[in-house]
Amino acid sequence: MTWENDLEQFMSGLKKRNPGEPEFHQAVFEVASTIFPYIEDKPVYQEAQILERLSEPDRIVTFRVCWEDDQGNIRVNRGWRVQNNNAIGPYKGGLRFHPSVNQSILKFLAFEQTFKNSLTSLPMGGAKGGANFNPKGKSDREVMRFCQSFMTELNNYIGANMDVPAGDIGVGAREIGYLFGQYKRLSREFTGVLTGKGMEFGGSLIRVEATGYGTVYMMDHMLKTKNDSFEGKNVVISGSGNVATYAAEKVLQFGGKVITMSDSSGFIYDSDGITEHKLDYIKLLKNVKRARISEYVDEFPSARFFKDQTPWRVECDIALPCATQNEIDREDALALLKNGCMGVSEGANMPSSNDAIHEFQKAKILFAPSKAANAGGVAVSGLEMSQNSARISWKESELQQLLYDIMEQIHHQCETYGRESPEYVNYIKGANIAGFIKVADAMLAYGTV
Repeated sequence: MTWENDLEQFMSGLKKRNPGEPEFHQAVFEVASTIFPYIEDKPVYQEAQILERLSEPDRIVTFRVCWEDDQGNIRVNRGWRVQNNNAIGPYKGGLRFHPSVNQSILKFLAFEQTFKNSLTSLPMGGAKGGANFNPKGKSDREVMRFCQSFMTELNNYIGANMDVPAGDIGVGAREIGYLFGQYKRLSREFTGVLTGKGMEFGGSLIRVEATGYGTVYMMDHMLKTKNDSFEGKNVVISGSGNVATYAAEKVLQFGGKVITMSDSSGFIYDSDGITEHKLDYIKLLKNVKRARISEYVDEFPSARFFKDQTPWRVECDIALPCATQNEIDREDALALLKNGCMGVSEGANMPSSNDAIHEFQKAKILFAPSKAANAGGVAVSGLEMSQNSARISWKESELQQLLYDIMEQIHHQCETYGRESPEYVNYIKGANIAGFIKVADAMLAYGTV
């Protein structure tokens, strides 16, 4: 039986056991399609059913979250924590508050997180959690009450050496503060059980910037393999949250020209380039005013706003998808390629569909999958855990260097396992195999448990 038959049988069983979870199926297939050929001549991994065990979460905790809005109405949401694998360290992964959150999305994120955390070489397992709660439009006190109710249940399943959540979409500094405050109240102890905390109570410098910076560092390392750089490149970016804005900031520092950013209402196109001054205005819009990206054109009328559209039809050299999963489909990928895009680095989690990835790989452009490209965020979260454990705080320059070194190391691992010819590195293959080996070998060391 060839590995193709094994893969088909594996995916058939996975879909049967996990019906109605397309995002989870997609994430597992993307990994399995590279791991099955790798382990074909390595019976130790096959006999121990490593990939089968990795695609079955250790546990999924689901719970009700009741809270009271400002009008005194009782509201009910659903919360989750998916603890996928802790072979190499405590479970680690963000919390996402968004109305689209469901079990399929959190399982895909936890599965991806397992490989991503492995690539950082830090001792962290993979997990993800969240709720179908929308913090947009809610008052601070409503968000506080929700977070306190959420943590009242979640606290039973997390701990500094057990599971350390962080922020994600809809969970920023405000939410982390409320969550940590409730955890401290319930546990009666001060431990580094959450990352992304404020600097006043155990947070780390550059945590907010880390995912965006890391996404750009990954592309920079890839460009260097072609004796190239960001200098003079036109860069399209989706999103306008922390990942997108700090990716844009680093692109500017590397001499690139950012021409788009977006949110769920559409995207802005600024042919003059989004300068540092303009980027500061976007940060003000999103973080302080909590306004739509469309207001950018009121301040800078030479720019254009395209309602209910994504930026992937804009001519560019490099694309950085930093918004959400599956935001680039096959047609978007073909449009990017037609318009001269030479590189894609995924700042969001799984922003490209499998069909889009196929087109990128067929064209042999530089393509960095999210498990490698956006690992900078969790890397600095891991460094925050280290600082909390040692009761110290590192300088920004030290953290910047550690982040750069980690992303360079991730690139090296991807290149080692993904080089298919002197001219081409399959970064998906490299990331999947490198991430798999460390977790798999740890699981083998523990025996069949």
